Amino acid sequence: MPTQPPSLDDVCARALKLPCAPALLPRLISSLQDSESTASEIEGIITLDSSLAAATLRLANSAHYAGREPVGALDEAILRLGQREIYRLAALALVSRWESAHHENLRWAPGDYSRHSLCTAIAAEVLAESTERVDPSVAYTAGLVCDLGKLALAYICAPFYTTISACCEVAPCTWEQAEKSVLGYHHGELGARLLKAWRFPDIFVQVVEHQLEPLQAPAPALPLLAHLHAARYLAVALGPGVTEEGFLFSLHGGFLGEWGFSTDFLEEAMIEVRSRALERLGDKLAMGPMG
Repeated sequence: MPTQPPSLDDVCARALKLPCAPALLPRLISSLQDSESTASEIEGIITLDSSLAAATLRLANSAHYAGREPVGALDEAILRLGQREIYRLAALALVSRWESAHHENLRWAPGDYSRHSLCTAIAAEVLAESTERVDPSVAYTAGLVCDLGKLALAYICAPFYTTISACCEVAPCTWEQAEKSVLGYHHGELGARLLKAWRFPDIFVQVVEHQLEPLQAPAPALPLLAHLHAARYLAVALGPGVTEEGFLFSLHGGFLGEWGFSTDFLEEAMIEVRSRALERLGDKLAMGPMG
C-alpha cells in the first residue's frame, strides 16, 4: 500500500484518462435546452456513442411503446421518445457506464453507485417541479453528477479507504471530513475539477464544489444547491444504493429551512420520489447492475 496519497492534480489527471467518461453529456444538455435544436442535431450527438444509440432504439421499441410500429432509424426513435426521455436515458447511460468500466475496484455492489445517483436525480427533479424555483432538468443533472468525484476516488484512492473509515470512527466526523483529513481533499473538490474539465456549465461545477459546504457557495448557485442538498437527504432516506459514507451525510437543516424545505414538505415529496424510482427502475431499485 502506498504511504502517501496522490495529489488532487494527480487524481484528476488519472480520472480523466478513465474510459467511458460522461464528457458527451454537456453537449447533449446544451442541445436539448436549445428550443431550436432539431431531432437530427440531437441524433448527431447520440450517434457519437454507439451504445447510447442502441439504447435509444431499444427503448423506443420497448414494451412501453407496444402497439406502435417498430422504428429502425435513430431520428424516429428520438421523436417517439421526446427530448425529456432522451435526456434521462442518455444521462443515466453515460454516468452508469463510468461505474461499470472498472467495477472491480469499487467498494460497493454493482449498480449501487448508479442506483443512488438516480434516486438523488429523481428527488432533485421532484423538488424542482414542486417549487418551480429551478429547472427540473438542471436539478436532475445535478443529482446525477454530484458524486462523480466519489466514484473517481474509489478507482484511484481505494488503498486509503480503510484509513478514511477509521478516521470517521475515531474523530467522529463526516466521510467528507475524513477524506480531507487523510487525502488532503474530498470528493466534491475532485468532482468539480472533473466537471470543469468536461466543460459542464459553470452552475454544475459550483454546486458540486460546494455541495458539502452550502453556506460557502456563491449566490447564483444557492437555489440549485438547496434543491440538491434536500435531494441528497431524500435519496439517503429512501435507501437504494446508499453505502457507508452515505449514512454519514451531514445535513444542514437551517439552510434547507431557509429555502422552504420543511420536514412536512420533504415527507410529501418522498412519496412521489419513491413512486418515480419504482417506475423507472422496477426490480433494479433493490439490487443488480444498472447496465
